[in-house]
Amino acid sequence: MELLELLADLRLAERAPDDRPYVIANFVSSLDGRATFRGQSGPLGDDGDNAIFHGLREQVDAVLAGTGTLRVEHYGRLVKAPERVQRRLARGLAATPLLCIITRSGALPTDIPLLADPESTVQVYTGAPVELGDAVATVAVTHVDPAELTPLMVLRRLRAEHDVRSVLCEGGPTLFGALVHASVVDELFLSLTPKLTGGGTGPAITVGSELAKPAELSLAWILERAGSLFLRYGLG
Repeated sequence: MELLELLADLRLAERAPDDRPYVIANFVSSLDGRATFRGQSGPLGDDGDNAIFHGLREQVDAVLAGTGTLRVEHYGRLVKAPERVQRRLARGLAATPLLCIITRSGALPTDIPLLADPESTVQVYTGAPVELGDAVATVAVTHVDPAELTPLMVLRRLRAEHDVRSVLCEGGPTLFGALVHASVVDELFLSLTPKLTGGGTGPAITVGSELAKPAELSLAWILERAGSLFLRYGLG
């Protein structure tokens, strides 16, 4: 079965719990366990990883990304290709996903292209004042008591206030680690690329304190292309 056919049959929104969206995460990793090379994930991926990256964006109501990832990867509009937009519209989704940002500091990367895109919509949950600069995108800022700014609270508000039923976490590793600790990740898509970074300081796909015990995952499918392995796991 073709990759696009597999991704088109995910039906993520149908699996959403009553009180929060269904949450998936997508990462690429080198064989020596790094999620980035020289600060970016792009050098680790290939055409297959790129297809999954964009294919998953077609499926979700919202994309969740940390400020560091937005800055380093220089985020632009989340879905740009007309054929991808049409497939989203045919599924009853908005033309482009809502971008959700969680920031305790309030420091946004105001120079990223996405904030200069009038077609993009952004929801920020923050525990501090936010400077939006010259943002042209539609940006809503929700101020939250820092003690209450948790992944579960954000997911519940996305569901209750924006009817978001499916969320794609694109990192970074600190944000994904926080979601794993909160037990709110339902699936992990992991591209294991046949590359070695040779060391460096790049993180693994999770960063933070260890869990009380390792989380166990169940393999849903595995694909191979040109030496890369594309893994889909269920959590919980």
